[in-house]
Amino acid sequence: MNERQLIDSPRGWLTVIATFFSSAVALGTVYSFGAFFQSMADDFGTGKGSTAVIFGLTTFSFFWLSLITSRLSDRYGPRPVLGAGAIALFVGLWATSYVDSIGVGYITFGVGAGIAAACAYIPMVAHVGGWFEKSRATAVGISVAGIGVGTLVMNPLAARLIDLYGWRSTYRIFGVGGSLILLVGVFLMARAPGEAGAAPSRIREAFRSSTFRRLWIAAFCYATALFIPFVFAVPYAKERGISAVAAATLVGLLGGSSVLSRIGFSWLTNRFGTFRIFRFGFALCPIAFVTWLLAGSSFATLVIFMVIMGVGYGSFVAVSPLVLANLFGVVGLGSLMGLLYTACGLGALLGPPMAGRMIDVSGGYNMPILVALGLGLISFLVLTLFSTTASGNIDVTGTTSPEVLTAGTGVAARMTALDKTLLELEDWLDP
Repeated sequence: MNERQLIDSPRGWLTVIATFFSSAVALGTVYSFGAFFQSMADDFGTGKGSTAVIFGLTTFSFFWLSLITSRLSDRYGPRPVLGAGAIALFVGLWATSYVDSIGVGYITFGVGAGIAAACAYIPMVAHVGGWFEKSRATAVGISVAGIGVGTLVMNPLAARLIDLYGWRSTYRIFGVGGSLILLVGVFLMARAPGEAGAAPSRIREAFRSSTFRRLWIAAFCYATALFIPFVFAVPYAKERGISAVAAATLVGLLGGSSVLSRIGFSWLTNRFGTFRIFRFGFALCPIAFVTWLLAGSSFATLVIFMVIMGVGYGSFVAVSPLVLANLFGVVGLGSLMGLLYTACGLGALLGPPMAGRMIDVSGGYNMPILVALGLGLISFLVLTLFSTTASGNIDVTGTTSPEVLTAGTGVAARMTALDKTLLELEDWLDP
């Protein structure tokens, strides 16, 4: 069977299964941090702002290291990258379970879980996209739904295990079980056939495009707001008399609702267009935070908030690879996704610690909720600046060639330097 015949073949669906479970484990571990939050803060004697830095650093590491892991996966294939993620997850969680200060926890969890997530998600999704043409939207939607399933399952599971064994033993359980699942995924993954599987970097090309830069700004504002409830929805609920397991279920609901939206929105893109669906997901963000602002101690209203947030989040995760593929093609999709998701990493680094500090100072949650609402509204308004085609995609008529920036301009110079650094790293890693 030649490489062209492998496109949309049954072999590609094994990569979908591997990506689904790998992302469920790695991202489920990261996004279950809210269940560990209060136990770790009490153990270390730290405030909400300081404790939230763990999540911020982890998510920042995940998204920014994805620039490197995506390039390495494009060059060497997904198996060694996912194998490295399995080792990092085990070592990071096992080491975190023994730390006696939050500063060391920043390193062990932030680096260990961050590397694991960087290896298990974006590079794998990029290869899934390269395995399909006709079924690409469905395949990518199922693959990224793993994050939602992992969040849905691992948050209440973590809360229950913490009640039974404590947070340290729970991380040991997650480290052993999670790394074994990632190792199984190594044997199911395979490099995408043809050009999509061995692609050059697209970093400089992307940042020369004003379309991409505006997408990056919108993603940054959106992510800064998005990750606040990942960390603070659980303590918010517990402080209002909701049980620990029920509170952790809120973040699980965010993940669960995102599962349905990832698959559903991937299908709807065929009817309404990728960018229309992408923009609709962003519109849900400010609506969700208005709901949280009005929730008070009502568990039912908090459920509605998390479901709305999850539906919008699922749209972003499922449709963003399709938006990039429509704009730039599937060649080098891993590096394009890695670059776009650096916006999410920076938002995660800033959003939760900023919100935690506001809560520590003000003694309440209204201020960070209002800030998140404003950021969500800005992200949506940025996307309204794009015109769309009749099919619902971004209209790039007359701008198909990205604008050329001189080497001396700030953005171009920085991205050129970053791209050269990644290439040097690849050369250094060459056997």
